[in-house]
Amino acid sequence: MWPVLRSAGFALPRPRPSFGHGAQVRLGAAGGGPGGKPGGGQIVLIGCYHPSQQNTFTGRVTPAMLDAVFRRAAVEAGLA
Repeated sequence: MWPVLRSAGFALPRPRPSFGHGAQVRLGAAGGGPGGKPGGGQIVLIGCYHPSQQNTFTGRVTPAMLDAVFRRAAVEAGLA
């Protein structure tokens, strides 16, 4: 995700935040907007483990954990 965000003009934090389920980072666009254009906004990245069999069978990610990430994403997007 980081290379795509950089190429889209977002200012990336240094050092790069550690990944974790539910970890959250807010990114603003470099120069004010995507591609450095004025008037751009922010995005929020929320980490989420993949719901693979390995992760679900071991309990690394549960349905409740996935629900919590999607609820938070909805709140951040103004949909909840």
